[in-house]
Amino acid sequence: MKKKQIAILGSTGSIGTQALQVIEEHPDLYEAYALTANNQAELLAEQARKFMPAAVVIANESKYAQLKELLADLPIQVYAGADALCEIVEAKPIDVVLASMVGYAGLRPTMNAIKAGKAIALANKETLVVAGELINALAQQYHTPILPVDSEHSAIFQCLEMNNPLEKVILTASGGPFRTFTKEQLQYVTKEQALKHPNWDMGAKITIDSATMMNKGFEVIEAKWLFGVRPDQIEVVVHPQSVIHSMVQYEDGAVKAQLGVPDMRLPIQYAFSYPQRIKASFDRLDFSQMKTLTFEQPDTDRFRCLALAYEALNRGGNMACIVNAANEVVVSAFLHDRISFLHMSEVIEQTMGKVTFIQTPSYEDYVATDAEARRVALDLIK
Repeated sequence: MKKKQIAILGSTGSIGTQALQVIEEHPDLYEAYALTANNQAELLAEQARKFMPAAVVIANESKYAQLKELLADLPIQVYAGADALCEIVEAKPIDVVLASMVGYAGLRPTMNAIKAGKAIALANKETLVVAGELINALAQQYHTPILPVDSEHSAIFQCLEMNNPLEKVILTASGGPFRTFTKEQLQYVTKEQALKHPNWDMGAKITIDSATMMNKGFEVIEAKWLFGVRPDQIEVVVHPQSVIHSMVQYEDGAVKAQLGVPDMRLPIQYAFSYPQRIKASFDRLDFSQMKTLTFEQPDTDRFRCLALAYEALNRGGNMACIVNAANEVVVSAFLHDRISFLHMSEVIEQTMGKVTFIQTPSYEDYVATDAEARRVALDLIK
């Protein structure tokens, strides 16, 4: 049987390193064809030595010489720069592109991979948040499957039934580390506190997004594009134990849920193996250890970001692109101690009101919107 050739965009990040564990566990099924990173040349070289891909790409061109030298004794092609990222995904042998780069930077390479007819295992939230309409149109035009890797969307995907329309999808949220904090307490939380997620081990940006609940807001927007549902068919429920990853409600009132341990390798592996399920060594749920599963409504007064995401979804056009760009700016500022926790949502909301709104944006419009929103958000922080 021919091994599936996999390109990992963002192999040094949280999703990328876990995807390599999945490949390592199934060397008879999968092979890493290309690995890419933004800045971490040493880790990328280490991964390349272990998995021997045909090519590696470092987005930061200033790291090219270092990477080239680290791999000088190996027959691995070494490339650098944003254009190289977009070109590598078009390589003929690639079957699946795992889009796990962080942020807006993942959009263009994902678009190129779709145009090249590659199956997309989508872990980069921002791609669909920024340009869901565009991505969906491209995927239909090039008959390219988009397989969700986000645990919540993977859960919904696993609960879908052929020919049975959904009544609604129910996204579960852990509530993050500040679920029980009052608004007064939230004023003084630090990045160190925000980076301690109770259930999931993730990269810095998504961990902050989880603390503000913007992460869940982005997942609401993604759900619209992935599953063709209206905003009023997408519900968010806070479920602190993170055992139920999400649910689907059908027209007869039946609810299907997907449960599992909070381990990202499960949705990654399912995206690689779909429609089959294959043996895995991950931990299993132990129901004897589970005393209670609880559910509560999210509080959009304390966690404004979730409400702003719904607002962007209802407005449509380039509004979600504006929210994403402003969010990337405020998260970076928060991680550099330049803005308080509650001030983040205020800056995003103000940016939404200041940036040019476009009802039916083209790709070029998204690029311009992203740049404008970043400028506006940065000015608001100063």
